[in-house]
Order: sequence, then C-alpha cells, then structure tokens
Amino acid sequence: MSEKNQNVELLERNIVLLLNKLEENHYALQSLTEQLEASKSLQNRVSEENKTLKKAKASLEMANALLGSNESNTKTKNKINTLIHQVEGCMIQLQNTE
Repeated sequence: MSEKNQNVELLERNIVLLLNKLEENHYALQSLTEQLEASKSLQNRVSEENKTLKKAKASLEMANALLGSNESNTKTKNKINTLIHQVEGCMIQLQNTE
C-alpha cells in the first residue's frame, strides 16, 4: 500500500509540475503574441515611412532635374526628346488628315 501511495504522490507532483509548465508556456505564448503584434505594427510603420521617403526621393530627383543637376541631365534630355518625337508624330498625323 505504501508503494501505491508513493506512486500517487509522484503522479500528483508530476501533474502539478506539468500544470505549472503549462501556465508558464501560456504566459510565454501571450508575451510572444504581443511581441509579434508590436513587430507587425513597427513593420507597417516602417513600410509606410519607406513609401513616403521613396515619393520624396522621386520629387527631389525631379526638382534636381529641373534645376539642371548633372546626375539627371541625361534622364531629362531623354524625356524631352521623347516628348518632342511624340509632338512631331502628332503633327505629322494632323498634316496627313488635312
């Protein structure tokens, strides 16, 4: 009978240990879930900031091109040439319709 009591006590201790471990895991999971949500929120903010900065960069590049920046001179000239060719194409079409 004593051996049965020892086994029952050992089983009770193991159950208590398992329940404590389960509770610890629950709190750890809750903490990790909160960290994940915080990380997602941070990622969204960084993504939005990145989009804003890309737009600002594009605006600055355009402003530099208009101011005659050496970096963007080629781009600006290519855009102007493309526009000129498009306008010439329109003029040719208008002359052909007359």
